[in-house]
Amino acid sequence: EAQFVESGGGSVQAGGSLRLSCAASGGNSGHAYGNYVIAWFRQASGKGREAVAGIRSTGSTLYADSVKGRFTISQDNAKKTFYLQMNSLKPEDTAMYYCAAGYPAVWDFSQGYDVWGQGTQVTVSS
Repeated sequence: EAQFVESGGGSVQAGGSLRLSCAASGGNSGHAYGNYVIAWFRQASGKGREAVAGIRSTGSTLYADSVKGRFTISQDNAKKTFYLQMNSLKPEDTAMYYCAAGYPAVWDFSQGYDVWGQGTQVTVSS
């Protein structure tokens, strides 16, 4: 069974940058289906889980409007690691960030993902 471990979170001032990593282990490495998605979600205190960015097995990327132009999702298949580069961070980006994998009918619906990491905290101060 696949497992994810996130890292790279921390505290940063507004306008700063962080790069989150999601290391995958186990599972089936042959995910060739077109609608397989690796995604980053975030959950701020007292709020629901929100999709941030995703990458399909085809390599196409997906972003929430709130992070377009600031965040970039990427992958290193050799290292089985996925990244979320976050630039121009804002206080409203403060949240626990999770990576997830699955075959969602709609990429930004968390119910479509069946593998989740434990999360890494990002705190952005003004």
